[in-house]
Amino acid sequence: MNAAVESKSKKRWTLEHPELGTDPLPVAPYLSQKYFEGMREKVFKKVWLCTGKRVEDIPSPGDFFVFDLEIAGAQIIVVRGLDGKIRAHHNVCMHRGNKLTVHNRGTFKGKMVCSYHAWAWSLDGKLANVTEEEMFYNLNKKCLNLASVACDVWAGFVFVNLDPEPKETLLEHLGGIVEQLAGYPFHELPVTWSYKAHINTAWQNARDSQLEGYHLKYLHKRTSPGVMSYAADPNRHSLDYKLIGRHSMGSYFGVRAEANLAPVARLATKYSQTLGSAASALSDPNTWPIGVNPTRSKDWFFDVVYIFPNFHFIFLGNQAYIGHTFLPCTVNKTYWNARCYMPAPKTLVGQFARECAKTAVRDLWMEDGSTLEGTQKVLESGVLKYLQIQDQEIQIRHGSKVMDEMVGEWQ
Repeated sequence: MNAAVESKSKKRWTLEHPELGTDPLPVAPYLSQKYFEGMREKVFKKVWLCTGKRVEDIPSPGDFFVFDLEIAGAQIIVVRGLDGKIRAHHNVCMHRGNKLTVHNRGTFKGKMVCSYHAWAWSLDGKLANVTEEEMFYNLNKKCLNLASVACDVWAGFVFVNLDPEPKETLLEHLGGIVEQLAGYPFHELPVTWSYKAHINTAWQNARDSQLEGYHLKYLHKRTSPGVMSYAADPNRHSLDYKLIGRHSMGSYFGVRAEANLAPVARLATKYSQTLGSAASALSDPNTWPIGVNPTRSKDWFFDVVYIFPNFHFIFLGNQAYIGHTFLPCTVNKTYWNARCYMPAPKTLVGQFARECAKTAVRDLWMEDGSTLEGTQKVLESGVLKYLQIQDQEIQIRHGSKVMDEMVGEWQ
């Protein structure tokens, strides 16, 4: 083992952050209804949440999507106004509480019209029409604008905040993440595919699954054979970690070798861009944002960027990334949506390669999902009281500490 590798193998990231401690993490918060309620009231109703959607999802005036936040009992309509501005409103008719739309996405033709009694609102949420208005008593129309929520955009991603008076702006919430990812070409990369599911597991389990690379060379040895094997230091897979306020970043080594792939996947990788190929880079790493492959390692494979509380980036290069949205539904059910972003294929061969990558990552995520549901059943059995967290799971330890501090006393 050369001196550089030996130095890295002796490094312990957790010990550089004594505030995190090194004790096992208690299982109780993963199962407690009271803790879940604390997350709902003190976190998911109070902080900026990434919807997982981008401005390109609603390109024209009237275009909208619905952000379903089950933990808060809320559905939010995110709509582009006639002035081009993106706003967010509760999906609630101010007449009798009907949903303004039952669709997940679509286009309003100039106004939002309730199907129940045809009350209408302009796209900015102002009351536009009350049918049979003369039949009402003491109708105070000034109080009947839609219930709007704070909405803002960073790097093309749409965020909302349910707090009527947010304690911080979106940029204040993101903090140093903004600098770390400045210059990434998000706007150049369209959605290549998207998967979504409800997983029967605690939200913390789902969150944790994308905060470490430790499991990849074991759980995913069939779908991603050999990518995390490092002969010079077999027990190590991390290159760098940064804890940035509530958020965190992890960088991982890997082998973008095609020899271990199945024949069809190897053929796809040879001729076009896939998630595991060297072609995912497509440019000189020295020109990338400082937070993507921050060590500029030739053995780099991917980065995990966690934006507290509900969004994860998986960067695979300057021209390929995945966005994971995890939202708690109940104490033991989580909504998950993963979207992959890559340049649009220009040839049939390129399209073939994308389809191969799409099915491969589907199988990988099914391994994650089935494992998480199995883990939930084990935790609910009460056999396990504590989770053992190793050094390269520091993002889990940090994310748990941040959430614990915000929830406060709950037992």
